[in-house]
Amino acid sequence: MPYDNLRTIPVYRKALDLCVMSREIASYVSYNQNLLKLYQSNSLKDHIADSLLTDTILISQQIAKAETSKSHTVRIKSANFINVMIRNINSYCTGLEKQGVKEKEYLSLLREEIRTFRKSFKAWRKSLGNGNDKLHWGFNDFL
Repeated sequence: MPYDNLRTIPVYRKALDLCVMSREIASYVSYNQNLLKLYQSNSLKDHIADSLLTDTILISQQIAKAETSKSHTVRIKSANFINVMIRNINSYCTGLEKQGVKEKEYLSLLREEIRTFRKSFKAWRKSLGNGNDKLHWGFNDFL
């Protein structure tokens, strides 16, 4: 499937929504207005925001990877990796709360967006079907 058709896939559109929302939240909570340099900050809030952005971007990349791959193993590994990223994002929300983000309603909105994404993700994951490839999970497969 060419990359042009990815926007027609509901889970991919939801992943893009997560990216937009996380970018807005990162921009709001960060002391550093240059989102590309959050990792250089001394602020834990900035590091959490950077991780939030990175993981939401990885989700959409993994969906694209799975949708364009003919290998069932790659598709399942991508789905497993996305599952980890979803858990991470929930943890980042908790971390931002503990770092004193006063506007918790923004984090509540992100959590709601994650729940919506997860529903779409579960349906998409089921559509991956069963393959005959043997699964050998390796983190480097995703880099």
